[in-house]
Amino acid sequence: MTTPTTPPAGPPARGRRRAPSRMERAAGRAAALQRPRVLLALLLLLALTCVMLLDGYLRAEVGGDQRVRTGASASDVPEDVLDGGPILSFPGGQATTVSVPDKTIVLTFDDGPDPTWTPQVLDILQKYDVPGTFFLVGSMVSRHPGIVRDMVEQGNEVGVHTFTHVDLSYQSQARVTREIEQTQLALAGAAGITTTLFRAPYSSQTDAIDDYSWPVYESLGQDGYTSVFIDTDSDDWKRPGVSKIVEWATPEDGEGASVLFHDAGGERSQTIEALPKYIEKMKAKGYTFTTVSGATAEQRPASGAPHSTGSGDGLQAAHHKATGATLYEGKALIAAVAVAEWTVPALSAGLVIVGVAVMGRFALMLVLARRHHRRRNGRRFGWGPPVTGPVSVIVPAYNEKECIEATLRSLARSTHPIEIIVVDDGSTDGTADIAESLGLPGVRVVRQANAGKPAALNNGVRHARYDIVVMMDGDTVFEPDTVRHLVQPFADPSVGAVAGNAKVGNRRTLIGAWQHIEYV
Repeated sequence: MTTPTTPPAGPPARGRRRAPSRMERAAGRAAALQRPRVLLALLLLLALTCVMLLDGYLRAEVGGDQRVRTGASASDVPEDVLDGGPILSFPGGQATTVSVPDKTIVLTFDDGPDPTWTPQVLDILQKYDVPGTFFLVGSMVSRHPGIVRDMVEQGNEVGVHTFTHVDLSYQSQARVTREIEQTQLALAGAAGITTTLFRAPYSSQTDAIDDYSWPVYESLGQDGYTSVFIDTDSDDWKRPGVSKIVEWATPEDGEGASVLFHDAGGERSQTIEALPKYIEKMKAKGYTFTTVSGATAEQRPASGAPHSTGSGDGLQAAHHKATGATLYEGKALIAAVAVAEWTVPALSAGLVIVGVAVMGRFALMLVLARRHHRRRNGRRFGWGPPVTGPVSVIVPAYNEKECIEATLRSLARSTHPIEIIVVDDGSTDGTADIAESLGLPGVRVVRQANAGKPAALNNGVRHARYDIVVMMDGDTVFEPDTVRHLVQPFADPSVGAVAGNAKVGNRRTLIGAWQHIEYV
């Protein structure tokens, strides 16, 4: 039999619109509330995904490339570049190298900034009134902008060392451009400057330039970058001991040099200990210290061509003030990284807390399940007098034409007296018609406008005749004695609700397997 929720209305008068029913108004309110919630959830999911991808990119866990090229030919590299000084630029499109003046040291530091070691290096340089040139990794700049700001304000010079410390000889032109531009944005956001200095990761002297890396230097040179190499390598990354670091960083008597140290990329305590000794030693030998821009100010091209920095004078001549979109995009990058730096650890801590809570819940379930098993299987256990009164079974259904017949026939075989109330929630596939056509005893079909499952269940409760109500989905099948077992705990007056243990019937499919994990 069919029970309509509201009496049928006649056709609306001409020119007048029928007022929406209570169910239609409820459905409208539910839909209005659901849309912003779904949109908010999707936006939150998208934001968290972007934050985690950004954090992975900063840590080279996403898009990282650890390849390093060795032993390639240099047949395409000009001889005067291979034999030239450590400062390479392309004024007028012509490759030109510049040597560091005699009795002059350009202290260069790679791979920073590092929150542990870089501040100590800056303190040493400030103590001895010595400038340095720092080739910075963009991802580290974005994570530690305050250190870079202090570095620049102290009078040091900075250069680009790519964003993720990759060997550019393996990368496409688009990746090379991205590595440089992202580092420039990080510098703009951190210190309000950009720079024309560049040092490639894994580079050394100019005589190590090969046919794969040369196009990178040539392309960047045409864009106005000055590539900086080294004359002397302290090899401090090997941690050979303080005395060895000082010895290896010392150039031949009287010769100027671009000297390489590292302020990040590993444990640098030996570098911190060696740096003051090195500065004192070189000053005792009559050396002065300058930056790359300071060294090029004397305009001494090793290859004989005229050279000009094109950036002004001073120890920070390679710096340019960031303005406009570059400045604001840089600040946005720094802000986004700050959010990622806070969010990802918070998520990790949250996952740990959730994991501990889940394991604690599991342990508690084991204890309680064992106690419950002992109580339920004791000889004297019983809920009370058997519950034999009839029960109302409510079946909310929306477009369940494939399942509704099996559901209702399983209920019809129940060994406990029941009435079955099918609440059709505005189905468009004839679900209600199928339920009616079965002609099963004790089945009532209630139709309503689509308002969602909660509204359908509440509507079913309003139509229920009995005190005990069982609710099930329209695609669920009950065993004949399921209802009888479900209602027996109500013999105990302290029991207010009972939950069954749903089983997934089609666990071979992917969705079925997921449902099995969720339900069972």
